[in-house]
Amino acid sequence: MTSTHASAGGGLGRGGRVVAVLGPTNTGKTYLAIERMLGHRSGMIGFPLRLLARENYDRIVSIKGRNAVALVTGEEKILPPNPSYWVCTVESMPLDRAVDFLAVDEIQLCADPERGHIFTDRLLNARGMVETMVLGSDSMQPMIRRLVPKAEFISRPRFSQLTYAGYKKLTRLPPRSAVVAFSATDVYAIAEMIRRQRGGTAVVLGALSPRTRNAQVGLYQAGEVDYLVATDAIGMGLNMDVDHVAFARIVKFDGFAPRRLRPAEVAQIAGRAGRHMRDGTFGTTDEVGELDADLVNRVENHEFETVKTLSWRNSDLRFDTPGFLLKSLEERAPINELSRVREADDHLALQALVRDPEIMDLARGRDAVKLLWEVCQVPDFRKVLSDAHTKLLAQVFRSLRGPLRRLDDDWVAKQIARLDRTEGDIDALVARIAHIRTWTYISNRPTWLKDPLHWQERTRAIEDRLSDALHERLTQRFIDRRSATLSRTLKDGRSLLGGVRADGEVVVEGHVVGKLEGFRFVPDAPDRSDEAKSLLTAARRALRDELAKRLRAFEAEPDDAFALGADGVLTADGLPVARLAAGPSVLAPLVVPFDEGMLDQAQRERVRARLDRWLKDHIAARLKPLFALSGAEGLSGAGRGLIFQLVEGLGVLPRAPVADMVERLEREDRKALTRLGVRLGVSHLYLTALAKPAAVSLRGLLWAVAKGHPLPMPIPPPGRVSVEAPLGKEGPVKDGGAPPAFWEAIGYPLAGRRALRVDMLDRLETELLTASKANAPIREVALGQRVGLSADELGTVLTGLGYVRIVAEDGAVAWKRKRPSRQQQGNRQRRERPTNEDHPFAKLRQLSGM
Repeated sequence: MTSTHASAGGGLGRGGRVVAVLGPTNTGKTYLAIERMLGHRSGMIGFPLRLLARENYDRIVSIKGRNAVALVTGEEKILPPNPSYWVCTVESMPLDRAVDFLAVDEIQLCADPERGHIFTDRLLNARGMVETMVLGSDSMQPMIRRLVPKAEFISRPRFSQLTYAGYKKLTRLPPRSAVVAFSATDVYAIAEMIRRQRGGTAVVLGALSPRTRNAQVGLYQAGEVDYLVATDAIGMGLNMDVDHVAFARIVKFDGFAPRRLRPAEVAQIAGRAGRHMRDGTFGTTDEVGELDADLVNRVENHEFETVKTLSWRNSDLRFDTPGFLLKSLEERAPINELSRVREADDHLALQALVRDPEIMDLARGRDAVKLLWEVCQVPDFRKVLSDAHTKLLAQVFRSLRGPLRRLDDDWVAKQIARLDRTEGDIDALVARIAHIRTWTYISNRPTWLKDPLHWQERTRAIEDRLSDALHERLTQRFIDRRSATLSRTLKDGRSLLGGVRADGEVVVEGHVVGKLEGFRFVPDAPDRSDEAKSLLTAARRALRDELAKRLRAFEAEPDDAFALGADGVLTADGLPVARLAAGPSVLAPLVVPFDEGMLDQAQRERVRARLDRWLKDHIAARLKPLFALSGAEGLSGAGRGLIFQLVEGLGVLPRAPVADMVERLEREDRKALTRLGVRLGVSHLYLTALAKPAAVSLRGLLWAVAKGHPLPMPIPPPGRVSVEAPLGKEGPVKDGGAPPAFWEAIGYPLAGRRALRVDMLDRLETELLTASKANAPIREVALGQRVGLSADELGTVLTGLGYVRIVAEDGAVAWKRKRPSRQQQGNRQRRERPTNEDHPFAKLRQLSGM
């Protein structure tokens, strides 16, 4: 880079007219400058980004041809023999080339604390022989008038309107939105959230290589995703079809401290919304909240504070010694409107290198000092200015001052080979790209290498491979192509192509979206997430015909295809389709089909009707004796009352509460009940045929459903006549337990801490009564065996039933029932008395007592 005198007003009398084209974003300033340049015989234009330079180089080549255009950036040079037009980054503009037209884009960057001194130097000193044009914000007008008095001004209005749209939740941002944050951590977190909720997003960071950045923007532009999450890197040089810009943060770190964005910065970024004649909107996410009304007004009306000072650094440098070079870099600005820039990276690198005695010995003479300054200008694209970068610069300078006067090929090859790896995560790839870009810059110094073209090709190939790998990682992490494709199709209202594989996998538009289990769709996404909802909608729309076919087959299924589980779930061919809920009576539960969103209301009713028919038949078959009992005729009022209560009790009824009704049974009633399988036991009335395991488990399930008790219930294993029933404070209701009414309902009344099958309990109590009447001793082991209990279990059961063990002097054992106290008798009577005198049972008692 050739330096020219940078004092204020230096070179202002040279060249032809100077034109400042100023205005907000989307005013066609760059288009105008290129059009003007191509109207001259020769021209040069400087852009703030390599990305922009390359984009406009390709555009001009398509007009003028490859031989007429040169591209010059720090990392890339395309130099035909005699180019007429030069497209460059601002830092790389070869100002020793005389051209008729010269332009500098984004001239407001003169105020940038890091790069501003370069732009200021171009404003003051870079001129075309016929015409010079600077492009940028209106906020630069007063400074240009002050520093370039002869400048002409062209004001360009924005083609479209930019309007404030308030704040919205991230989940409610409209499609074609760009979300802006100011750190990689924030960008990644927001992008991850949008991927989960909207299918995916492109990502743009300043640390991305131009190739990766273009690839990410390409995904957005092609419509593969509707969202873009970026840093303020999108504020300059990226022309995209953005309708809305949302600020997820309004504070950024400027290198020294966090600060709020200035209105002009907000406008620069928000101006990405709306292109050419299409209006755009800007706003914030709910984390930021509403923007200040004054800020909104300034952005909408493009009214910003003018730039008061420009960054400046002396470019009339002395190369006599490193000390003179440092002193000239630190020279104060000549006028108040210019402010000496804080030490830039190249300045800091020089300060570090001159502390090395070996470097100072090698930096003798003007040519050596110039070379040292060129080495210091090798950028560290990681932006950390670490010791590693300083050591690299020292090694480069030592090699260039060594016997070969160039870099050793083997050393360069070793340094570059370490970077030629595409494994690793996003951060690892970003770091490698930053390293290889530094080597790309070095390879573009033609005198530093034996074969610079070879190394340029090598470093560019590595950067391309790393960039492609980074693009792939970003796409894998932040774009769910399946959700993005389905979201676009659903939004467009187009029909979806879908089907179900033999294993139940649902494929929609070529993407597996989940599994279809009967009528239940299981999305391939986290439960209850927005992604799961989207997949459900897509599957429902794509599988309409398949669902109709399955429903017809379901209605025609034979009864043996259905089953009822202990958890109250109804299945068809092993797949869950519905559950039981409390109905009008314990024997008539409701069938509630699972609502997975696949069936409409009419279809769910058809599923319910088919299952209801099966369930009624199933209950009637398993509990046939109970239904036969409810249909009995010719009984007296007392008999009908007992039958009613037996049915309500699922075939088991404590005798004590209905003892008066039992006593009033007529002889024919007793015979009829016996024929129906009813046993009038000592302490319970019960249906003997309901002791089968299938009937027990069904009764337990029906009772739990009717009472709203958690399922499954602790049903005794088949063949067991007693089970332990752990006691809580008010009975056996601990975890995995059940209240006393449950054990009664399944035919296992409680006896202390055990539940004993009612027929065994009746046999036990009959044996005890017989022995008591005969005044005969109890043989505990034999009695226990007859009812399936050990001696210890027998003692626990009898104690629980209220018996007391009595041992005579001769060792004979007897069990006598304790006489309840008056208080216990009163408590029992209160428990047995109906609380509602209008209850049918109370009326039956009144009738039977008449």
